[in-house]
Amino acid sequence: QDKDKLKICKPNDPPSAETVKDMIKYARNVIEEFRRAKHYKYILCLTLTLLACLDKMGAVFEDSNVYMLHMMYQAMGVCLYVQDWEGALRYGQKIIRPYSKHYPSYSLNVASMWLKLGRLYMALNNRTAGVKALKRAIAIMEIAHGKDHPYISEIKKELEDH
Repeated sequence: QDKDKLKICKPNDPPSAETVKDMIKYARNVIEEFRRAKHYKYILCLTLTLLACLDKMGAVFEDSNVYMLHMMYQAMGVCLYVQDWEGALRYGQKIIRPYSKHYPSYSLNVASMWLKLGRLYMALNNRTAGVKALKRAIAIMEIAHGKDHPYISEIKKELEDH
């Protein structure tokens, strides 16, 4: 799956190997810098940094590229932090398909993303999509944790309450 995980834009007119190598180096540096910056920078600075990085990386990498996914996940987290539910949902929707492809069928990373999406849909009054996403999260978690796990009971209660 490495080819998929490192997918680049424009396969018919691919960037040079040097451009891809430079972008991978850039992405790794930005990811590390962002991890450190989360502890001391203002949210506006983090948001601007993320948007600039996603724009620059998006010129070379597909959204399914692991470096793009990492930055989109961070951007989703920033959106959640500032209560921008629509923004968080947009990033989550871009993330879920590649996550489902890159991770094993019963990955808790995928379940966690479905859970976040379900809660976002519910918060945005899209109950149909919310129920569907939460049920997908439950299906994965029942395999990973077992049907009697407290997390699953909690999510099922959320469904009943909505």
